[in-house]
Amino acid sequence: MIKKIIEMNPEELKNSLISNSITVCVVGIGRIGLPTALSFANSGLHTIGLDINSELIKNITSGIYPLKDEPEYDIIFDKVINENKFLVTTNVNESISKADVILLSLPTPMDENNIPDYSALRSVAKQLSENLSEGSLVIVESTIEPGFVEKELIPLIEGSQNRLKVEKNFAIGVCPETANPGEIMIDFTKLPRLVAGINENITNLIHEIYHHVFPVELIHMPNCKTANAVKLTTNVFRDVNIAFVNELSIFFEKLGIDTMTVLKAAQSKYNFQVHYPGAGVGGPCLPVNSYQLLNSAKSIGIDSLKMIKSSREINENMPQHVIKLIQDCFTESNLDISGSTVLILGVSYKPNVKDIQLSPAEHIINKLISLGVNVKIFDPYFSSEKIYGIQIEDNLNDALSESNAALIITAHKEFLDITPSLFLSKLKNKILVDSRGIIDPKIAKNAGLIFRGLGRGN
Repeated sequence: MIKKIIEMNPEELKNSLISNSITVCVVGIGRIGLPTALSFANSGLHTIGLDINSELIKNITSGIYPLKDEPEYDIIFDKVINENKFLVTTNVNESISKADVILLSLPTPMDENNIPDYSALRSVAKQLSENLSEGSLVIVESTIEPGFVEKELIPLIEGSQNRLKVEKNFAIGVCPETANPGEIMIDFTKLPRLVAGINENITNLIHEIYHHVFPVELIHMPNCKTANAVKLTTNVFRDVNIAFVNELSIFFEKLGIDTMTVLKAAQSKYNFQVHYPGAGVGGPCLPVNSYQLLNSAKSIGIDSLKMIKSSREINENMPQHVIKLIQDCFTESNLDISGSTVLILGVSYKPNVKDIQLSPAEHIINKLISLGVNVKIFDPYFSSEKIYGIQIEDNLNDALSESNAALIITAHKEFLDITPSLFLSKLKNKILVDSRGIIDPKIAKNAGLIFRGLGRGN
């Protein structure tokens, strides 16, 4: 390429994309980053995947697709590897310096004090300062607080050497990822994306890049911080509404009302958006995103996001309510929970994915162990592995037969067709707690199970 990417107009960039003369580097090729990189490579662009996980790089180089719970991308993986369109490395200089476009798809978790941890982004920004080629475009896909690009990333990339200056010899923008783990292919081909740059021209260039790769609507935002605010708003909306339903479910329990019946009928109203109660809210997005907004507010001296704060407290207390439900069952059975064996069904933070990030299962398991319970786990996505120091059971029937009680935490598709009769025939003490609304309470109780369902009333 003779002309640097940030010097191009949209039409020139479009032609360069069509001729596959643009090189892309995706920094962070994990749950979202790898499908993103594969999508760019599948569009014909030479794509480099950069990650510090040497084992991941070794496996990919050996042709091993690591995301078994992300359908369709396994086919693209094989295709782009065979076509030499996708290469992976741990070498920062080798990858960043060769790229015209650098996508940041890095994790933004939180620490033990619920403070967002941007150390990965900060570290990479410093490496960009040393290795970024002049004229390159940086696009942040990671979920970050509004203003993080402007206040932190740009100064870090510019560094202290006066080699780089934003809008002069490099540019930056955002396109927040919107993918739902387990359904990334669907989301990448259907969900609209937000695009924003440091100026209008860069926004237009980012539009051209993503239009070349993804067949979705691209919505222009006035600036990076607004795009990031939209991303956080959509996720925190869900966290807050789940908390609302979780609180209602505990209330309805006491009234003898089935929350699932309420929600089904409520959906008949045109403007009702259903959310479901559960054992808690986990994963790398919703809990973290709420704390990102709370942290952002705190940084400017605002302590008024009371609804978000309350929602976090409600959702974080749900594991304790699940413990209460199983304790009630043991009390009804005139049994001591201490010394019993409880089988946990599902430890993933959400159905049909192999992911335990911030899963409520961890809190529930730790509490059960503190009560003297022998905990067994059955989760088809972690077969033969050890999770939370516990060996995952390989056979559901055998695990049930060795247990006094069962507790459903994750609504994996493999559990949806399980009938109360299985628990009745296998469990030693016929105790079942369902935190995800899978089991019909009437059928369970009529079958003779000692049953509790979260929010299911009597």
